[in-house]
Amino acid sequence: MTGKKSFTYAQAGVDIGRGDEAKKRIKALVESTYNDQVVGGYGHFGGCFSGRFEGISDPVTVSSCDSVGTKIKIACMMSKHDTIGIDIVHHCVNDIAVMGARPLFFLDYIGIAKSDPSIVEQIIKGLAHGCQNAGTALIAGEIAEMPEIYNQGEYDLAGFIVGVVEKSKILDGSRIKAGNLVYGFRSNGLHTNGYTLARKIAFEHMGWKPDQNVDGLEISIGQALLKPHKLYLPIIEKLKDDQSLNGLAHITGGGIGGNLQRIIPPGLTYSINAANWDTPPIFRILQEAGNVESAEMYRTFNMGIGLVCIVDERFAREVDARFSGFDETPIFMGEIIAGDKPALKIN
Repeated sequence: MTGKKSFTYAQAGVDIGRGDEAKKRIKALVESTYNDQVVGGYGHFGGCFSGRFEGISDPVTVSSCDSVGTKIKIACMMSKHDTIGIDIVHHCVNDIAVMGARPLFFLDYIGIAKSDPSIVEQIIKGLAHGCQNAGTALIAGEIAEMPEIYNQGEYDLAGFIVGVVEKSKILDGSRIKAGNLVYGFRSNGLHTNGYTLARKIAFEHMGWKPDQNVDGLEISIGQALLKPHKLYLPIIEKLKDDQSLNGLAHITGGGIGGNLQRIIPPGLTYSINAANWDTPPIFRILQEAGNVESAEMYRTFNMGIGLVCIVDERFAREVDARFSGFDETPIFMGEIIAGDKPALKIN
């Protein structure tokens, strides 16, 4: 070895010591999400979960994965990383909950240029918070330090969820019929979709700073865009055994129309009037600032509706009673119609 350059992993850009420090910091956060179905402790090569499904005789597991996308860019701009984990957990849980599934456990993947223990700790704090909200266990994950893949100071976050549902109670939209009514539940902002367009408008075209106050918002533009994705599990749990419920859609990429078509059977479509609900100010601000066509807005963003339920007429007659004492009441949006030409009346 004399006279020859000696290389180390740290010199190449990956510091195992930083990764070990990050893992030490997150141990308590991860274990705070455990329940009595988690088998074993933190730090094994795989997470173990007991297959006991109380009250389910013919269990079907339902799984999904997603990423936070470029919303992470805003978290990095604001040096605020403790809500981005909430986003991915709530997003993934909503995705399987609309099929009638109860979340069981969650896994995460963090790809990062440099494994800064303080940033990783904030991310995991958000993941743990989201899992606690949903009553699911953060059972395993991966932190991959890859300086040649990710830009310095940036990272990627993906999530993986597994849940369970009684086979006979899977909500797949097959019961939807013409004449069924369409109701929606409000979003609290962009959730986790449309951020590439939103960032381009706000920070490139308009030149706004994340901490800047913009007319029409009570908080800064950065805070408005960083609001965590709403969890619809409590609403879905209240609805999913209702005999008048025929389908649920989580409104993510593709907007209201794109996600409704995922559950509506062939030969049917929808007729919806967007005048039936108030669009949150953040969408109007982005549309006006970027001179975005309305059709493009509804194709890109949720436009104020994060969950849609399709029900028969019994639901409408009893909607007030169903949600008595609940935080919010569903908004009537329109109905299911025969044909293949969707109708979305935009303000």
